[in-house]
Amino acid sequence: MARFGDALRGSGLGAIAEVKRRSPSAGDLRPDADPAQLAAGFVSAGAAAVSILVDERFGGSVGDVRAARSVTSAPLLAKGFFREKAELDELKQAGADAVLLLLRDLDDRRAAAMLSRATELGLDALVEAHDADELTRAVGLGAEVIGVNARDLETFAIDRGAALELVASVPRDRVVVAESGVTARAHGAAAELAGADAILVGSALMRASDPFAKLRELFARPLVKVCGLTREQDVAVAAEAGADLAGFILARETPRRAPAVLPVPETMLSVAVYVGERGDAPSDLAQLYAREDGHRARDGVLLRGEEQVARVVDRAWRQEDPEHIERARAAGGRIVLAGGLTPDNVGEAIEAVRPWAVDASSSLETEPGIKDHDRVRAFVAAAR
Repeated sequence: MARFGDALRGSGLGAIAEVKRRSPSAGDLRPDADPAQLAAGFVSAGAAAVSILVDERFGGSVGDVRAARSVTSAPLLAKGFFREKAELDELKQAGADAVLLLLRDLDDRRAAAMLSRATELGLDALVEAHDADELTRAVGLGAEVIGVNARDLETFAIDRGAALELVASVPRDRVVVAESGVTARAHGAAAELAGADAILVGSALMRASDPFAKLRELFARPLVKVCGLTREQDVAVAAEAGADLAGFILARETPRRAPAVLPVPETMLSVAVYVGERGDAPSDLAQLYAREDGHRARDGVLLRGEEQVARVVDRAWRQEDPEHIERARAAGGRIVLAGGLTPDNVGEAIEAVRPWAVDASSSLETEPGIKDHDRVRAFVAAAR
């Protein structure tokens, strides 16, 4: 694997930021985009790699790769509709580290030949699949870096749910890139939890008044979960404040029990919270605690389907828990820090633990199950 793939194998979710002047589905995005300026800024904002559209239908050219290479040593992905080996030679000479190969446009014989030539040149290939058949082909071809595109290139429609299931099915020894439709932190988080090593973001950055600030926003951690939601108006306020996860407690022992998992906007993920046994309410994620002495255990797990994707470090049920933060600080892996967090102490807790997400419920209420909107806004702001 060449330097592009290696750059995406880092811990946490990586970013491939894309330079794209226009899109066939959306028209002009940033017609005056300067690939050198954008590439340098994306790398400074934390991108692991930069993608450059070189096809004229996207307002790009191979010269854009040369321009980007002149200002950064970061891995560059050249994106286009490549079918000929000579195209790969030109891209290598321009400074590309990787090339896109679309299985939609390549049969297995030609795809294998292009992969072989890329390897000879020291290029990685991002082999892109749009459905289960193409993903099977990508795996069979031995592709080391596989892209899963949520966009149907015929209709331009985005199907994040189907794409996430494809991401989750890619063998774990491959580097997986989730592509298209990432406009909010929750979209990247969903891809990360499904098994993506990186997400590729283009249109959302090109539309932003400040593309570099938008990139930093999409990858900001910790994520923020507002839990104990029971009313649609409280969900709306949490979303407007910028929360990423909406928690709905379905356990019997709490006055914050929700009537159901309520609808959430597409900028959020829904989390059904259970104690003892997991139910079957439809939600993006589930948070499960064991039941001890008639109440929830101190810690829990965050589940995507049947897979544990994070550990929830919480406080003991209705007890003082002086070891809470120290236990969280010592825990490994992806941590959701919950219990006793308020707008006043969440910043200090984040500094101490560096969690993947923070979770608050009762501290944001006027009464059990009823959120104080000002405190919800204050908590999200403090966690940022």
